[in-house]
Amino acid sequence: MCGAVLLGLALLLALTLNCSRAKDVVAVARPPVRFFSSKVPVVDLFQGQQDQAERLREGADVCVLVYYAPWCAHSISAREQVQQVALRMAVEVQFIAVNCWWNQGKCRKQKNFFQYPVIHLFYRRFGPIEYKGPLVAEYLESFIRRVSTPLTYLPTRTALNTFLSHHEQGVVGFFEFNSSPQPPGYITFLTSALHALRRDSQGAVRFGVVTNREVAEGISVREDESVYLHRRFNTSLVFSRAERNFTAEEICNWVYENRERVIHWIQPMGAKSYSLEAELHKGPALLTFLPHNPLTASHHLLSEVVDIALRYHSCCVSEPHPAPLRSHCSAMELEAVLDSYLRNAVVPAPPTCTNVHNAYSPFSHYSACCRTLPADVRTPAWAEPHCPPVMDSVSGLHCRTNKTLRFYLLDSHLSWPLAERLGALSNRSTDTFTTIVNLRDETHYVLENARKDSLERFILNFSAPYSPLHRHLVGHRELHPPQSLIQEVTTGSFMDTVMDPERDVLLFYYTRWCGFCTVLNHVLLQLARLFQGNSALTVARVNVGLNDLPWEFMVDHLPSFLFFPKHRKQMSVKFPDSAPVTVPNLLRFILRHTGHAPSDQGAGPKSLLEAELRALQGEVLSLQQARERLSQQLAALWRENRRLALHARALTSHNAELHSQNAELQAQSGRLETLYREKSRQLADAVNRLQELTNASEELLTENSLLKVLLTMLKDRERENEGEREEGERKKGMEEAS
Repeated sequence: MCGAVLLGLALLLALTLNCSRAKDVVAVARPPVRFFSSKVPVVDLFQGQQDQAERLREGADVCVLVYYAPWCAHSISAREQVQQVALRMAVEVQFIAVNCWWNQGKCRKQKNFFQYPVIHLFYRRFGPIEYKGPLVAEYLESFIRRVSTPLTYLPTRTALNTFLSHHEQGVVGFFEFNSSPQPPGYITFLTSALHALRRDSQGAVRFGVVTNREVAEGISVREDESVYLHRRFNTSLVFSRAERNFTAEEICNWVYENRERVIHWIQPMGAKSYSLEAELHKGPALLTFLPHNPLTASHHLLSEVVDIALRYHSCCVSEPHPAPLRSHCSAMELEAVLDSYLRNAVVPAPPTCTNVHNAYSPFSHYSACCRTLPADVRTPAWAEPHCPPVMDSVSGLHCRTNKTLRFYLLDSHLSWPLAERLGALSNRSTDTFTTIVNLRDETHYVLENARKDSLERFILNFSAPYSPLHRHLVGHRELHPPQSLIQEVTTGSFMDTVMDPERDVLLFYYTRWCGFCTVLNHVLLQLARLFQGNSALTVARVNVGLNDLPWEFMVDHLPSFLFFPKHRKQMSVKFPDSAPVTVPNLLRFILRHTGHAPSDQGAGPKSLLEAELRALQGEVLSLQQARERLSQQLAALWRENRRLALHARALTSHNAELHSQNAELQAQSGRLETLYREKSRQLADAVNRLQELTNASEELLTENSLLKVLLTMLKDRERENEGEREEGERKKGMEEAS
């Protein structure tokens, strides 16, 4: 029992010491402060009040919830963007910000975020819809507006045609509100639009709603609560309730399974992403960088690229059954005609053909040509599958080439560093840049002039069996001084330096990350010193990690040496991989393959070797003379060093003597100091004794004075006594005489 009690007390004491030490080491966290400005309409719950955020969210139709960490640089940069959007949309949207890093807040305990900030949108009770786009005010506001109005109301056929022509992918739902103020399928369709926004924050798929039957007949939709998927290059579809359940998730999945994509927007996610690499692995890609603002009018280059992309994918394919024609008629009109034809009905249409050219829209370049069909004609001539005359060779190129292009758009404000790495010369993000990247062949081509006709020729030249395009080479722009021993070669100077017919060139291939290349730098430097001043040979190197070279001048591994002889550049030779890279081996390699002019008949290899041998003998003689001079200098330096050593030894002994004398002086000083202290003590004692004697003498003097006074008083009294005695005796004698 006593042992158990002692053990418990020891454990308690250890815990107490540890807790007290932790309190002394760990600093108390500072209380959080407001993160967003108090002047903007953002409810900043900087103490992590997640429950209060939920109550505010439930009371708003559209709510933006921002989870942030005060120390996060991304949160700090996104704060200004969110504040700008909040100032413009405060009336329509409730903005809430929660500090999800404060350890005492409920947000930190309930949420497990791996990065900040996290932006969630809620449309009434639906959510969260996470925003994954760029943290830019214009993009964020555009996404919020799409969530606020997930459906576009289409009251007329004109609005319907505009909706389907202005958007790449359109989904239209037909719901009659006559019988019911809110049909049950309408809520499902609205929720499917929100699911699409949750799935794709770019909002490439747009959802519209039609409530008028006559408008719905324009797309051959007559049944209530129907969902129509508009497609341009294939037959448009109507959601089949017999095959799928009519739910929001099923509608969204059905749309994304059957949609058509011509233009792909690639936006940075604000973090590491392999989205661009994944797209480039699918095949050759046409990348167009242009300044884009989702809230304003589109750039003119966007309309040109989209128009070319549509004509590029417009393929005519003969089918055994009537199908939508790839002619100058719009897809909606053609489908209406086809549906009427299959039902042996009559299509109400103008009696003549009209050429309809709407205002700007990337998907509006169609001509409508419709007429009444006789009911007794089974296959009219105009309905037979055929291809219209090809006006330009870009139309239908998607189906006429094996090098199929995919079209991508990037915002130059967000992705201009990538454009510069691909060869953009300008450093302004407001410019445009177009390139074709073929990741499989490790090549890319740059469009010099971004006009519509030049863009078409650019695509045609790439699609040709023997493409006349030249691979764009990205090179490092910084040049080393030309007077250096080793000349640095870049992409721009490669042809002028290496392919100079009047000079032999030894080219060293290296990169900064190659350790073996770094080891060989001293060998290359020694070789360059041997040929210093030789105008017939150039020692150069090229950093292939920063400079692209034509394929015929590339090597399969690093480091590598290639020798380009003069007048015979096509007979370049590679230094053997099995031979050690030394100065003698490189010198033999150069002498063996050095070039000479074809006109020099007498200058054979023997004479060249003899000249090189004489030059080497001169170098050896100069080296021997330099060695002798160096030996003499070393001997003089040795004698001087010996003399300095002896002088240093004498100084050392003298220093030792001085040190001993200093020690004796210090000892004597210590003794004198001790004697001084002793004498001072004795003097102080003598002074004290003298003071005592002085005090005693003063006391004796005082006593002597008193004794003198007493003696005087005694003498006076004695005289008085004698006078009284004499007077008494006289009186006594007189009495006796009388």
